[in-house]
Amino acid sequence: MRSLKVFFVSLLLIFFSLSYPEVAAQCSMCTLNAENSVQNGNTEGNGLNNGILYLLAAPYLAIAGVGFLWYKKYRRKNVNMNVRGGKINLN
Repeated sequence: MRSLKVFFVSLLLIFFSLSYPEVAAQCSMCTLNAENSVQNGNTEGNGLNNGILYLLAAPYLAIAGVGFLWYKKYRRKNVNMNVRGGKINLN
């Protein structure tokens, strides 16, 4: 059952990461410069937008990496506790 949940969550993450609308995250000066560049036949505006999106993704990837390492280091591994009436597995 757990593997089915992990599969669906990973499927949703893949779907949402691959289907994003086109965004233009830039200041007004950069927007005007990029639009004029595209109208004149240059492709520098597309590169500017892609660069901004890469810069936006870097902190999220760093936080995800730290979270993954923290999870791997501090999760419990088959801790058995003897209590009255039987054993309890905390994993």
